[in-house]
Parts: sequence; structure tokens; C-alpha cells
Amino acid sequence: MSAVEVSNPDKPLWPEAGFTKADLAAYYGSVADAILPHIAGRPVTLRRFPDGVGGWGWYQTNCRSAPDWLETAVVRGRNGAVFRMCLLETPAALAWAANMAAIELHPLLARLPELDHPKAVVFDLDPGPPADVLDCCDVALILRERLAELGLESFPKTTGSVGLHVYVPLNTTATYAETRRFARALAESLGDPRVVTIQQRSARVGKVLVDWMQNDPMRSTVAPYSPRAVPWPTVSTPVTWPEVADVLGRRRAELLTFTTETVVERLARHGDLFRPVLELEQRLPA
Repeated sequence: MSAVEVSNPDKPLWPEAGFTKADLAAYYGSVADAILPHIAGRPVTLRRFPDGVGGWGWYQTNCRSAPDWLETAVVRGRNGAVFRMCLLETPAALAWAANMAAIELHPLLARLPELDHPKAVVFDLDPGPPADVLDCCDVALILRERLAELGLESFPKTTGSVGLHVYVPLNTTATYAETRRFARALAESLGDPRVVTIQQRSARVGKVLVDWMQNDPMRSTVAPYSPRAVPWPTVSTPVTWPEVADVLGRRRAELLTFTTETVVERLARHGDLFRPVLELEQRLPA
């Protein structure tokens, strides 16, 4: 396999930042050691923006236009649907994704060959304006406390947009039926007036949606260290619980915004803060 050549490297993907397709490929190369363990073996949905974040984009589930050397996986969806999804296993695969203007990488929660067994429970905390990421921090800390009462460790990351993700690593034989039931029950039991667990837009105004529905065989969640398709090249970034508490206490939401540049620096200082999500074995309570 030869090196992947980035076509039209000067194509601006984030025009406001002057961030090009070549810059995206270079970024993926810089974080390959951190991101690949979180997506290897996991079928990935690509969110592509060939004309940059200001243009038309779409979620590509089927791995069309892939070179012969790129690995794929057959994934069976609902109602007999069958998908051939991309597997991004190497730095070259990441470079290919960048060349396809795949700004966002969304892996499934399960790994091959056990696609019926999610490796984590995920809670997607999404604020409904005028609620913001500070409200998400508050709810995330409540969620962490409730999980700790159940004997479960959890790990936060920014979405790279306006919310937070809270992951509960399992790495056992739990099924989606079990993780979905657990996530829903816990979300609905939080009992906080700022929390809503239904998708209806009118119910989410000024509240934080604790989305438990991500725990589904065909739902994917943006990978740690993946950029996001927003006006500036921000990144879904693992953080620590003390950081979340500090940001909330200081009312400094901007401290949870990380760009491609600051993420590379952060990895050099701290390493992969999300590594325990891949390694820690936990079992859901009965």
C-alpha cells in the first residue's frame, strides 16, 4: 500500500480558520496513536463535507469509493438492511478519510467480531438554549455521583460542539438491551428539574437532554479526538472530572473548547485521558 495522496490539499474545510484538507490530514496523522485505539475494529460512519463546513454534508454509512486496501465490515441493520461500513485501522486509513473530507468520525459502540456487545454505556448531554455547556457540566457531575453510588466509574469528554458525553466503560459481555435499559432508567431517575429525557424540542428549552438512546446497535457517537463540523475546527476532547468541576465553579465555558492545535498539545502533556474507557472492565448492576 502506497502513501495516501491528498487531492486538492488547499481546499478550505473550515474557511473562517483557513484550515484546509491538508491540515485535516496532518491533524489525523498527529493524533493517530490516540484516536486509532478508539475506532479500530469498530465500523465507522463518516460525516463528509467536500465543500467545507459551510457546504452540504452528509453521514455516509456505506463505505463507498474506498480503495481495495481499506478494510470494511458487514453490519446488519433493522428490517433486513445490510451495510458495508468503513474500518479505519491505520494512519493511512485516517489519511484516506481526510482526503474524503470526512470531518467527523462516528464509530459504533461495539467492536468486531462482537457487534452485539457494546463496550460502554454513553450518555449524550445536549443543552437546549438558553441552557449551555455549564448546565451540562452540572448535570454531568450529578450523573457521575449517581454512577459512583452504583460502583461505576465514568469518564467525560466534550462533544466538540455544545455538550458533553459521559462514558461508562464495560468491556464485558453486556448486550444493547441491557445497556439501553440501564441508561434509560438512570437518566429518568435523576429527578432534576433541569433534565429532560425525551427528544421533543419544545420540552428541551432551557434544559439538558440526557440522551440515553445512543445505546443502540446502529447509533454511533463522535469519536474522541474527532473534529466537528462547526465554523472553527474544534474537537471532541476527553477531560477530567476535576476540569469539569473547575469550569463549572469558575463559570468559564470557554475552557471546554479545544481546537485541533490545542488537542495535539494536550495529548503531548497528558496522553490519552480516555484510555480507561478501552481497558476498564465493569458490570452493570442488576
